[in-house]
Amino acid sequence: MTIVAAADGSALGNPGPAGWAWYVDDNCWRAGGWPHGTNNMGELMAVLDLFRSTAHLPDEPLHILCDSQYVINSVTKWMPGWKRKGWRKSDGKPVLNIDLLKDIDAAISGRKYTFEWVKGHAGHDLNEAADDRARDAATAYQAKRTPNAGPGFPGANHSSPSGTSGAGTSAPAKKPPLADRATAATLLDDGALFADPEQPDLFSMLDDELDPAFAAPLETVLETVVELERLLLDPAVRADPLRAGELLHPDFEEIGASGNRWSRQDVLEMLEDEEPAGSDMEVLTLTKLDTATALLTYRSFSPDGNALRSSLWQHNNGQWRLRFHQGTPES
Repeated sequence: MTIVAAADGSALGNPGPAGWAWYVDDNCWRAGGWPHGTNNMGELMAVLDLFRSTAHLPDEPLHILCDSQYVINSVTKWMPGWKRKGWRKSDGKPVLNIDLLKDIDAAISGRKYTFEWVKGHAGHDLNEAADDRARDAATAYQAKRTPNAGPGFPGANHSSPSGTSGAGTSAPAKKPPLADRATAATLLDDGALFADPEQPDLFSMLDDELDPAFAAPLETVLETVVELERLLLDPAVRADPLRAGELLHPDFEEIGASGNRWSRQDVLEMLEDEEPAGSDMEVLTLTKLDTATALLTYRSFSPDGNALRSSLWQHNNGQWRLRFHQGTPES
C-alpha cells in the first residue's frame, strides 16, 4: 500500500530557529529542528526523516506531498548531475546542503517514491498539518524548549545516527568548518548542515567589532545573496506571500521594462495571482558595494523567455532583504 505523507520545513526569521515535520495522520507524524537553520534545511530534513522512518517497509511506495520546488527538483532532477560532478554545481562551486542531500541520496536507494508539488498555505490538509508541526518545532527552539517529536512511524527505529535524541533532530558526526557553518546559517537552497544544539548561531561566531553583514568570508556572504535570489524564483515561495514578504525590504521597489514602478505590496499582490512556473538564473556579476549592500546582476530563464536582471540587497537587523529590482526582457 502506498504511504502518502506531507513533508515541510519552517524557519523563524529564515535563517533562525528552524523546524521540520512529516505527517501521515494524527497517529503517524514526526518533527524536529535546530536552534538555527533555514527553511530549505527543514524541507530537506523532513523528506530525509520520512525515508528513514519508513526504511523498515522498503517495498511500500512513498508518495510525498511537498510545497518546495527546490526539494523536489533536488531529489528528482539535480542530484544525479551533482553526483557526477563530485557534488558540485554547474558553476563548479560545491553543492550546498550537501550533508542532507547525500543522506537523502543514500536513503532513497532501492525505494519506490513519487513527489507531488502542492501549494503551501492553501488549505491542503496534510500540508497544513506538516507545516503546523514544523512551525511548532521552530517555535519551541525559539523558546529554548524541546519540541514535540511526535509518535513517529509505527515499527520504525527513530534513533538519530549521531546519538541525538528527544527532539527529533539529526546532526552530522563532525562539525563542519567555520565557513560552512556560516553558510548553513543563511537562507540557502543547497548548503552544509550543522545541527548541534550547543552550536552558536552565525552572528555569535563573528567578531563583535566587525559588521556582521560582511564579517563572514566574503565569498560565503555573497553566495548567500545569490541563493536568496534563487529562493525568490522558487514557485513555492512566490506562491506564499508570507515567505516572499520576508525576503523583501519594507521599502522595496521594482521597475519593469514597461517603465512601471511597483511597491512591495504591489508585488506581493501580483504574486498571489501568479501561476507556478520554474525559473533558473545565470549569475553575471556580484559586487559588494559597501558594508551592508550587495549588487547582483543575472540572466533569468523561464518558459516566458530570458531577461537581464539586477537586484540590490541590503543587510539590516541580521537579515538580507531585497531593496530594489529591475528586469529587462532579452531579445
